[in-house]
Amino acid sequence: MPRTCPIGSRRSAVDAESRRIRIAAVVFDMDGVIVDSGPVIEHAWGEVSRRHGRVLTPDDIARCVHGRPGSETVRLLFPDRSESDRKAIWSEVDRAEEEAECSAIPGVVGLLTALARRGVALGLVTSSWPRRIEFVLDHLELTGVFKVSVNRDDVPRGKPNPDPYLLASVRLGIDPERVLVFEDSEAGVRSAVAAGAVCVAVGDAGLVDIGAVASVPDFTGIVIGEAPAGRTTLTGWDAGIVVDLESGPARV
Repeated sequence: MPRTCPIGSRRSAVDAESRRIRIAAVVFDMDGVIVDSGPVIEHAWGEVSRRHGRVLTPDDIARCVHGRPGSETVRLLFPDRSESDRKAIWSEVDRAEEEAECSAIPGVVGLLTALARRGVALGLVTSSWPRRIEFVLDHLELTGVFKVSVNRDDVPRGKPNPDPYLLASVRLGIDPERVLVFEDSEAGVRSAVAAGAVCVAVGDAGLVDIGAVASVPDFTGIVIGEAPAGRTTLTGWDAGIVVDLESGPARV
């Protein structure tokens, strides 16, 4: 398995003079990065938790829900409950979320489609589960776009641990230092950075403070360009960085 890098070491991946990063694959989180599922997730956990005697605060949502697998969330929210009780609560949340429609983050469908057509290796790393992933990708007409996918059932430790992004790197056959990750949560950024990947934050500029090299409000400002030898570039972040992407055979 590829090695990990200490949190905070990512800035050395950016050449100080050219501000260019050479990347071989681009990996996306799903909730908050591909789809604006925050309201759905918050409502599901809030309603189910209330039925089980706990009223969630904004701090509970930020600290325990976003970016974490459900198994970790239910453990943090209900530490005194039995394992069987936690599984039942988690199942209720899954049922509430599974086929709830969410809108796409602006610009992401066009970016994914364009990168796939250029032959860029794409991955999905999410704390969601297979049926939910299938529903979302089918709803957005993105089925088949990702070369690899890692979900909550694939790793023993979810985000913020590095395991999900390390596994994605293994499945891609690429060292994590050559993987660009888009993440929207603190747990997700810490996971990507701990794995050694280059991370761009989506929607929260403050995530630069914990290791993201840049941030974007959404994907509408990202520009795809051409580079020598048939390579592809990405620009449009707030740090003046140019991502130099390896491309494979173009897809129709």
